[in-house]
Amino acid sequence: MRILIAAAGSRGDVAPYTGLGAELRRAGHDVTIAATAAYAHLVHAAGLEFRGLPADTRGRGAGTGRRELMRTAAAFVTELGRGFADAVDDDTDLLLLSATTAPLGWHLTEATGIPSLGVYLQPTAPTGDFPPAVTGTRSLGRLANRAAGRFALHMVDRLYEQAAGELRDRLRLPPLSPSAMRRRQEQADWPVLHGFSTALVPRPADWRPGLKVVGTWWPHHEPAEPLPAELEDFLGAGPRPVLIGFGSMAGGDGERLSEIAVRALRRAGLRGILQSGSAGLAADGDDVLTIGDVPHAPLFPRLAAVVHHAGAGTSAAALRAGVPAVTVPVTGDQPFWAGRLAALGAATDPIPFPALTAERLADALHRAVNDRTYAEAASAAARHMATEDGAGQALKAIEELTGAG
Repeated sequence: MRILIAAAGSRGDVAPYTGLGAELRRAGHDVTIAATAAYAHLVHAAGLEFRGLPADTRGRGAGTGRRELMRTAAAFVTELGRGFADAVDDDTDLLLLSATTAPLGWHLTEATGIPSLGVYLQPTAPTGDFPPAVTGTRSLGRLANRAAGRFALHMVDRLYEQAAGELRDRLRLPPLSPSAMRRRQEQADWPVLHGFSTALVPRPADWRPGLKVVGTWWPHHEPAEPLPAELEDFLGAGPRPVLIGFGSMAGGDGERLSEIAVRALRRAGLRGILQSGSAGLAADGDDVLTIGDVPHAPLFPRLAAVVHHAGAGTSAAALRAGVPAVTVPVTGDQPFWAGRLAALGAATDPIPFPALTAERLADALHRAVNDRTYAEAASAAARHMATEDGAGQALKAIEELTGAG
């Protein structure tokens, strides 16, 4: 079967699909990932074919205010829609659509007849169990949580209005609003596989049929590939260090964050590794090392704690490693995942990004490293995650749904 996985967004919105795609390829399927050019190297490293999408989240200058985020997201989606159809060719047998690409992919399915299913990294369907992932962590009660979930989907529909309209014109389809298309998919119980752990989000009992939580899809990496020699030397030169990184967040804020990180580490009496990321974190010293892009899987189990922005992938990676976390959520669904980690007892209470200081970070690090209950909770979740096979379960579900098994 020729499978196209369409994913768009930041690195964390693309990398997990390299692991899923590699599993599908091992089962004998031809797999292509459509993403923006910045992540072509991740796709090729997993042995998969790459196809370019036009939009890119980098350099857009998105702030954290809700209106600014909505404007930036709408511009990104509109640009994405103008080249999305070009990523699908006549030989495609199945479309796997991320939460970002599904509202466009549905129209391609209608026009071409190519079957599709969702492969989501976040819970998006309304539920009484928790509020929408994009609105924070405070429960409003079951009825209000579901109402907020429906409102969040309505706001997403608005983001896709222009893009969907232009795409339907190009595909010579009659007009149909994004909300009408979404309702059509929901009524048909369009299948969605969710690539996160039930340790973090058990499947809500009030979800409609067709929605499954299968376990985390881990970014592809070669297990035999060693860590950089400088990093190995640092890890072996003293007590377990703390890693501090913000992934694709906080661009242009590197100098301030680096200063906060170093002051906090020294105040807490800890060695530290700064992962540069989009923020450009950097510092020198015998007790601090700066690194670039390093896979989480071989590094995280060797740390005392991880300070991160609570992206879905980093949150899961720290939990799988059984390592306590200090979360500093910046935007989007990050407060949701930060709240999940804290509720498990595997992380300290989140520090909102605007409220981050060296003193608050040092205090949280001291508790995360010295209070064993955090590591014990993380280890318990790690044991749960070890029983899950996200990519394998997704493969099984995809082959069952398509009859390709």
